[in-house]
Amino acid sequence: MRKFNSIVVGALVAVGTCQLFIARGHADVPPAPPGFASEDEVKAAFFAGKVKPIDLTIDLPDSVKLERNITYGKGGDKPLQLDLYTPKDHAKPLPVVLFFHGGAWKSGYRQVYHYYCTKFAEHGYIAATASYRLVGDAPFPAAVQDAKCAVRFLRANAKKYGIDPEKIGVAGGSAGGHLSMMIGYSSDVPELEGKGGNPETSSRVQAVVDLYGPTDLTTDFVKSCGEVFHFLGDKKFDEAPETYRLASPITHLTKDDPPTLILHGSIDSTVPISQAEELVAKCKEVGVECELDCVKGWPHTMDMDTAVNNHCMAKMFEFFDKHLGLPK
Repeated sequence: MRKFNSIVVGALVAVGTCQLFIARGHADVPPAPPGFASEDEVKAAFFAGKVKPIDLTIDLPDSVKLERNITYGKGGDKPLQLDLYTPKDHAKPLPVVLFFHGGAWKSGYRQVYHYYCTKFAEHGYIAATASYRLVGDAPFPAAVQDAKCAVRFLRANAKKYGIDPEKIGVAGGSAGGHLSMMIGYSSDVPELEGKGGNPETSSRVQAVVDLYGPTDLTTDFVKSCGEVFHFLGDKKFDEAPETYRLASPITHLTKDDPPTLILHGSIDSTVPISQAEELVAKCKEVGVECELDCVKGWPHTMDMDTAVNNHCMAKMFEFFDKHLGLPK
């Protein structure tokens, strides 16, 4: 993963708005810290030491077991792997939350979610972070197929790993948020399942958390992005409009899809807040439970800041505790 200063400086944003669907606070959720008016202010705050990055390499506590490099399937001829974090000495099957990293579908690696997985395992969940094929290996739908394969693997091996197969949640940031939504909303699209393994097992999940991921690849802003162009096989929208629609989570929403929490910064110019607002409106239209927590004055990758992360982590715990629940 790029260093935090590269994330802040390279992926930060122009001023946006946070007009609609602002989530109400909760007694157990610390408020997000005051934000900024522009990317220049964020940069200045970072270099002045006022933006404190989380420690992505935190030590694993004694209460958590980590199993690395578990092969969950194959993407073409490539073995696909995940890392699994499990609370030690749990007596009952536990819900699992599966994380997917960002990087515009072209870069990044699963270990960037070590921090989240460690915190979730400490909270009482089984947590996993999975790799998937990047654009350099194969364009869409490869990454989506791999992500669904990871869900199928966890469900098919639920007894082995102490997982409750009916309580699987997914989460991710940016491109990882996109993959999480695609898992959540396209469970009835056979061509997106792939042939990575466990074909008879369902890839359906029970809850989705999207951190600033793109929801609609057909909008003028998104479809003009080079990253989207490469992700979709170097095809322009006019050449392959159906591919752009197929790759857009919003187009797959139906009333039986899982509840969704969106965490998105209001000054995100990499993935504008309008992408989240569109999804909330569509969820409301079809009857899917959805909450947008718009973090005012913060940009893309906002959760790399410690104080923002504390807010986001608490929101995620609140959401998954409600929709997956931990055994008592």
